[in-house]
Amino acid sequence: MRTRPLVAAATAIGLVAAGLTINAGTAAAHGRGYSALIQRASYGVPHITAHDFASLGYGVGHVQAEDNICLIAEQMVTVNAQRSRWFGATTSNVTSDLFHQKAIDARAAERWLTGPRDGLHAPSNEVRDQIRGFVAGYNAYLRGAKNKITDPACKGKDWVRPITELDMWRANWTRMIRASSGALADGIVAAAPPAGTSAPPTTNKSSAPQAEAVVTARDGAPAGVGSNAYGLGRDATASGAGMLLANPHFPWDGGERFYRMHLKVPGRYDVEGAALVGDPIVEIGHNGRIAWSHTVSTARRFVWHRLTLVPGDPTSYLYDGQPRKMTSRTVTVQTPGGPVTRTFYDTHFGPVVVVPGTFDWTAQAAYAITDVNAANNRALDGWLAMGRAKSVGELRAVLDRRQFLPWVNVIAADRDGRALYADHSVVPRVTGSLAAACIPAPFQPLYASSGQAVLDGSRSACELGRDPDAAVPGILGPGNLPALVRGDYVTNSNDSYWLANPARPLEGYPRIIGDERTPRSLRTRLGVHQVQQRIAGTDGLPGKGFTTGKLWDVTFRDRAYGGELVRDDLVRACEAQPTATASDGTTVDLTAACAALRGWDLKVNLDSRGAHLFTEFALAGGLRFADPFDPAAPLTTPSRLAVDDPRVRTALANAVRKLDGIPLDARLGDIQTEPRGGERIPIHGGRAEAGVFNMIIGVLQPGVGYTKVQHGSSFVMAVELGRNGPSGRQILTYSQSANPNSPWYADQTRLYSGKGWDTIKYTEKQLRADPNLVTYRVGERRH
Repeated sequence: MRTRPLVAAATAIGLVAAGLTINAGTAAAHGRGYSALIQRASYGVPHITAHDFASLGYGVGHVQAEDNICLIAEQMVTVNAQRSRWFGATTSNVTSDLFHQKAIDARAAERWLTGPRDGLHAPSNEVRDQIRGFVAGYNAYLRGAKNKITDPACKGKDWVRPITELDMWRANWTRMIRASSGALADGIVAAAPPAGTSAPPTTNKSSAPQAEAVVTARDGAPAGVGSNAYGLGRDATASGAGMLLANPHFPWDGGERFYRMHLKVPGRYDVEGAALVGDPIVEIGHNGRIAWSHTVSTARRFVWHRLTLVPGDPTSYLYDGQPRKMTSRTVTVQTPGGPVTRTFYDTHFGPVVVVPGTFDWTAQAAYAITDVNAANNRALDGWLAMGRAKSVGELRAVLDRRQFLPWVNVIAADRDGRALYADHSVVPRVTGSLAAACIPAPFQPLYASSGQAVLDGSRSACELGRDPDAAVPGILGPGNLPALVRGDYVTNSNDSYWLANPARPLEGYPRIIGDERTPRSLRTRLGVHQVQQRIAGTDGLPGKGFTTGKLWDVTFRDRAYGGELVRDDLVRACEAQPTATASDGTTVDLTAACAALRGWDLKVNLDSRGAHLFTEFALAGGLRFADPFDPAAPLTTPSRLAVDDPRVRTALANAVRKLDGIPLDARLGDIQTEPRGGERIPIHGGRAEAGVFNMIIGVLQPGVGYTKVQHGSSFVMAVELGRNGPSGRQILTYSQSANPNSPWYADQTRLYSGKGWDTIKYTEKQLRADPNLVTYRVGERRH
């Protein structure tokens, strides 16, 4: 059945035949007008064609507003420091507003736009055109739909307003610092000199950083996100062509949802894939010859500097023996209860930050950070250049030259059957020699264990410096970053670069990027096992090597590797002694738990019974191993359950207690669901802690089940780069629109529930074959 046509902008035309051939002429703008051709395929996925990047941006802004105007409007409220005004003066909203108002007052986004427009020093004209067009397209939709918005999240709300190009650049800046300054926003807002000093007073007492922000900073990855990816070369695929699995794990709600789209400027750019809502360019996807995905990297995005303060003046610090005064900036934000003011402190390194108990501001010392992504204005041009690459070699050259990836690895494959892994992200230049000379002894263990560097801020010799091959000062150049090209495969599931391919471990890189010769997560181990078994044909599926169908099947087999390793030993121990003591001292009868685990099929399918019990056992810390990790056998050690460790039994008892009211042998699909209106859609997948590759993190409602997905598999793509063009499967698990009144609010979620898929529609032939294709044009005259 054909989908219902949408109302476009002022120059919208009626339906065009589904078989329309698209070329530069059909999308050409007249004079200085914007004009983009939109072809909505099944599940509402837009294929946008325009004659230039301004019109392409217009089309993207228009369709994203059609589907997710509330999400974008809320992003703009955030980056303009108005959350307290519109959503209430909660602690988190006030902190967010103060943080973003400081950036506004400091003109952080405006500074991105100064310099040569070469994509390295400042955004190129093509990217600026995309931003300008996106703004025009969004605003055109808003003008036509202001009183017709159907999404209850923002229907009739005054905070839904026209946006500006500066709003978009502010939002882009916020994306770049998500794993650095953004993760430490609480600590930046809370930083204040010790009491009793002569520093300027402040009118509010901000709370200390939340534990989640500190964990985020220490983990080096934004909380709750991650990914799996395979790059498959000629030796891993049945056809010999390159193949890619993209499987990012991102939030199912809010402004970090992905959005599927296909963007084309004939002869200049042609990429299908997905971007975060509100972004104008494809960030994970493929063109006709190469495909790529991203996984969250373990590398750090900022370094600490321990400041030695001037005696009697805690807002001055010593640098090469000379005092330097911190700069202060007083920021005010408006809330329903009146203005809130905060004074921020900065050094030449960057802002002062506090983390109570670890990085305190005392009379003797304070801590500032250098955020190497705070000046990363290269990302949109970088993704644009990625989309134009024609081979793994060209893609690597883009990464080397531009160094723009803010906090992610890249995994790629090309039509000639080569696969690439690279953590060529933006990483502070902490070399081995700098770490040895400049990290004070008390902080050396922290660096060794976590890669979190605390440098001596009193010496100029401890500045980050510059690698000769680096795109900008202060970051590691390509020669200091790990990369690997293979003819078989590369993979990453959020561990470090070390075992991107176990046959060729990557070693000898600065600790700030990641760890080496250390235990890998169960998700990483399963990911490698799956690809090795498929290549060898030992996974129980027919044949050897990958097709896109086999790649889809492997991804959604929903194995729980932790259960495969320890379930039988756990059941034997449980049945031998079917009672245990929970952490609260309660004696728990484990009889039903023993039976549920014995009957479990070791998967997290909808029909799997007992999977939730093993998940809660793992979350309670029950996966403790008796054998040590062996760096010579990193994929098989450790593997034996420590059945004599009393914490194993306690964890099982705690899991039973936590699941009180929920049958321990319940079908996973009956208790793990995602709401869509009055419908509850069963969801397969599970937690990485249990060793699940297809990660799903749900919210446990006591006595009921996991009633809402927070994070997990989002945009999933299995694409083969064949000689006749790309082909394969893809899905957006939570569907294209967050609007409950949209026809594309739940369709792909139901599809995911049944392990179904949508097809790649890159070529005109593939697109014309879609029975639901609807075509319309959007545009207006430029002013």
